[in-house]
Amino acid sequence: MRTYAMTGGATGIGAELRQQLQAAGHKVISVDIKKGDIIADLSTTEGREVAIDGVQRLAPEGLDGFIPCAGLPPVAKPLSLIAQVNYFAVVATVEGLRGLLEKKKGSVLFVSSNSAPMVAADDSFVQICLAGDESAACAEIDGRDGHTAYAGSKRAVTIWMRRHAAEYAAAGVRMNAVAPGITMTPLTDLVFADAELGQVMKEFGDSVPVGRTAQPVDIANVMRFMLSDEASYLCGSVFFVDGGSDAMMRADDF
Repeated sequence: MRTYAMTGGATGIGAELRQQLQAAGHKVISVDIKKGDIIADLSTTEGREVAIDGVQRLAPEGLDGFIPCAGLPPVAKPLSLIAQVNYFAVVATVEGLRGLLEKKKGSVLFVSSNSAPMVAADDSFVQICLAGDESAACAEIDGRDGHTAYAGSKRAVTIWMRRHAAEYAAAGVRMNAVAPGITMTPLTDLVFADAELGQVMKEFGDSVPVGRTAQPVDIANVMRFMLSDEASYLCGSVFFVDGGSDAMMRADDF
């Protein structure tokens, strides 16, 4: 039996992955804002500390894996919440749980997005996130738009993973990221219902090369592999699980 911790395990992709890991006989510690083994608001420094302390209490022997899956969609308001949860909470919890991961030579699996490349790496919001200035990042993004908030937060957290992959690997901890396309979850339903972004999402979903949008199980299946021994040589990688959309949009970039 392995011990995993994850944020955002109550619904959507996180819930599916949690169920798959538990069905395989593993212990999964779930952190969520409403339903979980640890209840924490990851948009706040205090909530992140509650999450880290709670996992340390429940897994003193160490972690085989950590999946910071909690995230907010581009329709969340204020937009600064997206920066707080999708980027700063992820980095804070990964850093806070590093010691537990080193104990068992575990791995970290980030949740990126196939929308991440849609915001440039040199975008001011991305760069402020990477500089670690949470208050400045929140002020910056509150004056912009939901797409930049969401895709930019995913771009930033993926760059952070890539920049730190070698350092963590030297300590025995592999870090990778999965980059889903449109996946039918309760949060995605909110985006489809949005007056501004709903039609854009529908059109993008209709363009997926394989002919359908994803279900949580499609993403969780790949994530479960990325956490397994079979993926022990996987390090610093970004897996696009999006039915071919990234290849369609960026055929020459990989």
